[in-house]
This record gives sequence, C-alpha cells and structure tokens, in this order.
Amino acid sequence: MERLTVSMERLTVQDKKAILIDSLKSRYKLQYDAIQPIPYIKDRLYCVDKVFVEGGTEVHIVKGATKKKEGPWVRVGSYKDIFTDPRMKAKRRIIEAEAGYGKSTVALQLAYDWCNCVKDSPFKDVEILILLRLRQLNSKISIYQAIKLFLGPKDPRIKSTDIKDIIESCSSVKVLLDGYDEFPDRDGATGSDVGRIITRNLFGNIDVTLTTRYLPKDYDKANTKRVRLVGFDEKARDQYIRKAVTGENEESVAKIKHALKSNPILDALCQVPLFFVMFSHMTHEKVLFMRFNSVTEFFRYMMKCFHSHKSNKSMDRNTRPHNVTYELKFTELSKVAFEGLCGENQQLSWHKDGLCTRLGQGFCQHYIAVGILVEEEVSNVTNEQTSTTDIQTRTDIRFYHKLFCEWFASFRLVEIVAATRGASELKNVLDTVDPFNLQYLYRFACGINPAVGKRIIEYLKSRKDGEKFAILCILEQTGEVDGIKDTVRDLCAKMMEINGDSHSRLLQRSTIQLLEIAARYDIPISCVYLWSCSPRVDESGLNLILQSGLSLSILSSLQKLVIWDNRRLTNEELAAILSYSSQCTSLKKLRFSSGYSMPDIIPVGSIPSSLKSRNVKVWNYIGYDKYRRLNLQTGQWQQELKSQISKSRVSFPVMYDTSVEATTEEENCVIYGLKTCFKMIYWYPSQNKRVYPRVQKAKEQVP
Repeated sequence: MERLTVSMERLTVQDKKAILIDSLKSRYKLQYDAIQPIPYIKDRLYCVDKVFVEGGTEVHIVKGATKKKEGPWVRVGSYKDIFTDPRMKAKRRIIEAEAGYGKSTVALQLAYDWCNCVKDSPFKDVEILILLRLRQLNSKISIYQAIKLFLGPKDPRIKSTDIKDIIESCSSVKVLLDGYDEFPDRDGATGSDVGRIITRNLFGNIDVTLTTRYLPKDYDKANTKRVRLVGFDEKARDQYIRKAVTGENEESVAKIKHALKSNPILDALCQVPLFFVMFSHMTHEKVLFMRFNSVTEFFRYMMKCFHSHKSNKSMDRNTRPHNVTYELKFTELSKVAFEGLCGENQQLSWHKDGLCTRLGQGFCQHYIAVGILVEEEVSNVTNEQTSTTDIQTRTDIRFYHKLFCEWFASFRLVEIVAATRGASELKNVLDTVDPFNLQYLYRFACGINPAVGKRIIEYLKSRKDGEKFAILCILEQTGEVDGIKDTVRDLCAKMMEINGDSHSRLLQRSTIQLLEIAARYDIPISCVYLWSCSPRVDESGLNLILQSGLSLSILSSLQKLVIWDNRRLTNEELAAILSYSSQCTSLKKLRFSSGYSMPDIIPVGSIPSSLKSRNVKVWNYIGYDKYRRLNLQTGQWQQELKSQISKSRVSFPVMYDTSVEATTEEENCVIYGLKTCFKMIYWYPSQNKRVYPRVQKAKEQVP
C-alpha cells in the first residue's frame, strides 16, 4: 500500500496527461471503428473515415442581421471550415441539424482526425480532445467526473481532480459535446456544468462545440457561432455510394441511383444522410429490391429486414430461437414511444430495468438483438457531492434513432385517433402533437391505417400551413399520385410561396415535394415565389439551393419564377440562375426583386439560347416605380416607362400608411405589395395618386 502511495505521488501532471491522452484515443477508436450502416447487421462495422462523406455545411453570418431577421447562412466547402473559416473564429460553436443529418458522425470524424494526426485537420495540433455524448450525462455529474467516467483511464491514480489540472496545463484543448437535445436535464441545464459551459461560465477560454437538433434556451449568443448541416445533395450521394457501398462498379452505382430516383417520396427522404446510407446499402444487398411507394412502405420493409436477419441468424447453432410474436406484437412498446415523444418533456431513453419490467425481459432482449433498441451506459449520480470513487453508471435503452421511435409511436397514435369521437375531440388530441416537429409520426399513422389517416388529413388541412403537409400524408395513404392530382393541380394553380423568414423546414420541404410531384406529372405550376430564400445554383446546375439548405430541382411545368431577396448577384451567380431557369421548359417569366443588385451588363454568352428562343421575360425591379427588363440579345437592362405598363400591376415592399383613405378600386393601377402586413398599395398612373385599402391579402401579379 505504501509503494502504491509513493507511486501515485511521483506521477507528474505530464505523466498523467500522457495516460489520459492514451485513454482518450483508445475510447475514441472503439467508437469511430464501430459505424453500422445497416444496424441489424452488427458484425459488419466500418471505420468512420471509410464511410464519411461531406454533406452540405452552412455557417451563420451575423452581419446583416436585424431584430426581425437573422443574418444569412453561407455554404462552406467542408466540415473543417467550421473551425478554420475566419468568420467562425470563436470559443463557442453550435452545430445544428435535424435527426439523421450526421451531427454525431461529424464529431466522430473529428475524433478520428485527432487520433490519427490527419495532416489537414484543424485538430492536428490539439493536445487534448474531449468528446462527450450528452445523453450519457446528467446535471448532477461534473464535467471532470464525466470525463473520468466515460473517457478516462481505469487507472486509480488518475482522479477527476487530476483531469481538471491536466486540462488547465494544456496549451490547446477542444471540447465536443454531442447531442444537447438528448441531454436528460437540458430544460434545467443552466445549473449544470453543461449549462455553464454553454453560457461560457465554465471553460471560458476553451474551444467548445455543441451539436443539437435545436438551440438551447440559454447560450452566449454574442460569442457563439452557429453551423448547420443540411443533408446530402446529388454529389454527396454519388460519392457515398462509390466510397462505402459499390466501389467504382458503374452497374451497381446505376442500380442504386435508379431505385432512388424511381420514386419522388424516397428521393426526398434520402436527403437525410442516415436513411440514404441505409437505403443504398440495403439496395446493394438485395438482388430483387422492391419498389417503395411511400415512406411507410420503406419503414415497414426495413423493420421486416431487422427481424428476418435475426431469424436467419437464429438458425445457426447455439443461437437463441427467433420469436415471431415479438415481431408482430409491440403494443406496449408503441405506448412507450408515444409517451416519450409527446410528453411535456420529450424522453428518448429509458432505464433498462424499468423498461424490461414493462415490456418483458424476452421482448427487450429481442429488440436489442435485432438492433431496433440500443443499450448504453449512462451516469447514475444523484448527489452533486459524490466523490470520484462513488461515481456509478447504469444501463439505459433507447431507439437506434429518433425516427424509429416515431415509427412505433405512430401505431399508438392510430389507436388514439380511432378512439376519438368527432372533430372537436380529435382536434384536442392532435393539438398536443406538433406535426412540424413530428412529421413522420403523422405520415406513418396515415400510411398504417387509411381510415384514421383520412381524419388526420382533414385535421391537417384545417391548420395554418397544414394543407401542403397534408399532401404528403395523402401520399402515405395511397402510395400513388393519381389520387391527389386534382388537389395538386388546384394548389399549383395559385402562387406557391416558399418563405425563408417564416416557413419551417417541414413546410418548405412539403412545398418543394408538391412542386416536384407536379412537374413530374406535367401539372402546370402557375408561379413559384421564393421570398427571402437566397437561392443559389449547385455545382450540377440542376438544383436551386435555398437558404434553409433544401434544394429545388428543375421544374419543367413552371410558368413563372419570382425571386425576392436582398443581396447582390455576381455575373456568375446570375448566369447560373438563368441556366437553371432555361431548363424549366415551360417558364415564361423570371423576375428578381428590387432588393437584388444586378450587374449592369450581362455577357451575351452567359444567356442560354433557350431563353432567347422562347422569349422568356426577365425582369428586375429596382425601386419605387422603376423596373427594367433584360434584353436577351444584347445582355443589357432596358428601363421601362410607367406609361408602358399603366394597365399592369406590379408589386414590391413599401411602408404602410394607415392615414390614407381605403378604397377597393383597382382599375389601371400598379400594385405595391406589403408582404409582412398582407396589405396592398395601389398607384394610379392616370391620377398620380396612391390608395391604401385596409384589408386586402397580397396577390402576386407579374407583368
């Protein structure tokens, strides 16, 4: 005992640092070498570097932000730019993304870079990297206890107090806190070490990056940079297929791409990297891969694969027999999932002992074995003064992914909706289940039970902005577009707006998918209005990338495109938009708002010949009553006179003046739309006066 004490006393901080670093690298290697593209095939693991592909990454630029409008999101080329871009210089960063968009994968890739001293990595010269999964922590445990418990060496000579000394002695430390949205005590996080780190009251001079599905309630806004992951585009998908699935086998690559492109529903789903990864591997595995007509079909088939793989494995000697009952009867699990998602505080993991008691030991073990449920070690500290030697852990169980939780919860939602009587009772139930946060819960429920789905769809149509999302739910019911063509045609006959300021990503995605369905089935799209979306054309030239990160593909049946924003376009950016527009073969009019600053002369060579041959009208509104039209033959803007459009109606933002008397006359006037207030201002050229109606919803009418 005396020798051990002497040995402990003789360890210097540098000795302890070396021991800690070795432990960290060993722990991270176990994590980044255990990537499972197909979760039910547990014996096929990949190193993160072998499957990691750059998805879309955007950084938030504060310059230009106002109280009402945040600054622009700007695309960067790599996850490395999160740390190297001069605009991202800060001690606090938040990486935001929806479920399945690769937040944890980026964190593991950074851990790989650090462990392997990757030459061009921003982490190559970092002394110590701390990567903690916040779902394993709670508010009672200190950050140093957490490092010791989950990352530190088992060596009793290294205590949590030593870790504090080690970190303070380092010249460079980076901290990655992964999954704030899964931190059990996030609502009361302010009093925890995690909360203090976020608000910069702890680790103030250490570089800390947080990943999360949504922003914390309290964080150091002035000194925190925001990053957003926006999913896989065409280029990233192709790269992943070749890197992780098929190699350069062009026939296999084409097979996966064809399976994906054959259905617009799956094409949209596979913008989520998690599902694209699973889809591409599953497609490659199966010789006869079925065609899916809905997301519900895809999930149903995927769950069958989980169970059938376990069934095949159970035929091996010394393997526990497969229980078909567990595959078919999961009523209690669906209740657990629904309660977790729809409770006052969303719960995504459960104590193993309690869950096994509720579901049954055999059931739990089966779902863990097939990969739908996952076991994880988490802290079990209940006393803030707990000493290092008393730190304990327990085993929790969570779904492999949150969307798996939505799948099982949807069966419970079907039961609840079926038991309601009348629209009023249904509304009371569904008002507590936000479709814009739980879109797949609704979509799955509609696909599972058509009768219940019909009632849900009627409810969605009654909600503000719910009509477009209801279309996706209808598709889950029918699996075919024929049943909704009339509805799509009615919606597309009106102006279809995507508002970057006020529309959620779900609403934007629903609108985009609706437009792409219309284009695919040659349904005319009267007008698409992109409001504050800052669209840019991707490298392929086939997609408009919106500020939200979502992409709008070529719309062959689009007749008018209006882009209303406040930015300056370069010649290259304008040429790219013109090229994209030229591929919308039904387009007649393209219009830019007055907020856009255009090059005075556009090189004739950058104007597509198809725009010229079709005589597409390209307008740019530059002020109060000034606008100009692009001469497609010369590349010059030509200003038009008011008298030339005296019978036209033109709209752009102005201030609303309530002191002017209202009127409903509209003949021979120019309309100036006040978008934010949904008012109109009419200017009468012949009388040289303006009139302000009190209540008039803005309607886009392009000359």
